[in-house]
Amino acid sequence: MKINMQHVSYGVTNVPIVQDVSMVVKEGEFVGVIGPNGSGKSTLLKMASRILNPDNGQVFLNDCLLSELPAKKIAQELAVVSQETTLTFDFSVQEIVWMGRTPYKKLFQLDTETDAEIVCQALNRVGMNGYEERSFMSLSGGEKQRVLIARALAQQAKIIILDEPTNHLDIRHQLQLMELVKKLKLTVVAALHDLNLASVYCDYLYVIQNGQVVLTGKPETVLTEDHLREIFGVETEVSIHPVTKKPHITFLAHL
Repeated sequence: MKINMQHVSYGVTNVPIVQDVSMVVKEGEFVGVIGPNGSGKSTLLKMASRILNPDNGQVFLNDCLLSELPAKKIAQELAVVSQETTLTFDFSVQEIVWMGRTPYKKLFQLDTETDAEIVCQALNRVGMNGYEERSFMSLSGGEKQRVLIARALAQQAKIIILDEPTNHLDIRHQLQLMELVKKLKLTVVAALHDLNLASVYCDYLYVIQNGQVVLTGKPETVLTEDHLREIFGVETEVSIHPVTKKPHITFLAHL
């Protein structure tokens, strides 16, 4: 499965948020979307998942026009994990993950043993087996993100869209989450704040600034001192990490 966004734009009350952006996410790639706050990253991902419809341009999911696909079909192929999840009612962990089976159900259709096995496997893959009866709201931020990824796995989605998934997580849980997602070997699109995480885990980067793509490429070509100065307005020292063999960014304070 792949996502192909062609010249998409979106604005609110005549204020442009995303302008003429094209992005291709190939099957099996881990693509990062980075850029300053307010640059349009989240809006772009919302268009990729049809939460928002572009004012101009087109979005394709595996060569099919996204706007013409039924919602259930989209949910069977693509899952979204946001940085914050607001629930009106508290649910158990198991109930949250079972929601991932909804795209495969007809009205009033009962759950099956196959559904139960898929839910169980999803919880096992994210290391949340044994938490089935726990209240979702009682979990830590990292645990909540794991449960939401389990729900995406229960959807059997081939593409996962992550909107700043490591926000509000401590360093250990950030690393655990990124390791988990990388090991799933699915097609992933993630808006990320942490540039070092983007460097280590992403195969390809799109840099958004003022609603436009200003730079694309592999982390080693995008994350340079000159580019970071120009885009983020910060002074850095970029070296190749001896373990990851990826660019490692040290931010230099203005003293």
